Amino acid sequence: MAEEEAKYSVLREVGRGSYGVVYEAIANRTKRRVAVKRMPCHVPENVELALQEFWALQSVQRQHRNVLQLEECILQRGRLFQPLEKARSGGHLLLVETCLKGRSCVEPRSACSLWFVTEFCEGGTMNEFLLARGPDARLNGSFMRQLSGAVAFLHRNRIVHRDLKADNILVAHGHAGPVVKVADFGLSKVCRGGGNVNQLRLSSACGSNFYMAPEVWEGHYTAKADVFALGVIFWAMVERITFRDGDTEKELLGTYICQGKELIPLGEALLENPKLKLQIPLKNKESMPEDLCQLLRHMLASNPRERLDAFQLEVRIRRISYGKKRQRSGS
Repeated sequence: MAEEEAKYSVLREVGRGSYGVVYEAIANRTKRRVAVKRMPCHVPENVELALQEFWALQSVQRQHRNVLQLEECILQRGRLFQPLEKARSGGHLLLVETCLKGRSCVEPRSACSLWFVTEFCEGGTMNEFLLARGPDARLNGSFMRQLSGAVAFLHRNRIVHRDLKADNILVAHGHAGPVVKVADFGLSKVCRGGGNVNQLRLSSACGSNFYMAPEVWEGHYTAKADVFALGVIFWAMVERITFRDGDTEKELLGTYICQGKELIPLGEALLENPKLKLQIPLKNKESMPEDLCQLLRHMLASNPRERLDAFQLEVRIRRISYGKKRQRSGS
């Protein structure tokens, strides 16, 4: 076996999704805890997601404290493990070919996976972290500032995340308090060329329904769709609005419109009725200061031309008052 395989010792599974499994591991040389995500690359869809994640994380490696830090990416082919950068002449091109042509990247009897080694976030997902605690205005403000800065940083580097939600944000323990880390870049778009990322038109409708902007449902959108998703997250975080995922039965932070017993994603509801007035705050008028209500309305505008971009949001978020340290949740 290759030397890279022995660099890490897997301790336990900490998360599992549709396209990969995440483990807590130890870097054997430094004894430092890391996270290792294994993404099987046996079909083109998985390969595309894995490569998108690799390209996005590699392009901003170690540049922002609120973006998950990639240590390295290892390509496994059968029993051979190689850093992906060193496998460009062979395995890397086979992965690209699989993505483009729909072929298996190696012979069927040989496993082919990408292993992403990243910093370990002790707090788990932001969804888990917040729902395990009572509402806290000061913490809400810190998370909003951190996430606004992270998304503005990504957009400056021409990366559109396209799947922002509380389950795709991790929490690490910092000296001055919890530090959020934007993660899960499998659906991200690394935009080539120059110019303002908000001028680039995207057409692949992707993401999670409850966080998708109205224009994403139509398949014609810009990086401002990430700001809409942040608006959904911020609103749900402040008022602790949750729904239960139909597939996993997991409780998730997210805002929506109720039509009888049916929950309609905000973006879908605004697409059907662009003049829909969002009731912000939803639960308790005392839970949210007016300047934050106004900010959320500008983040959740149905017309993207009237919506803040990430750079404007980064500035505006620092002017917001967050109220008392502890909040009382609404009924």
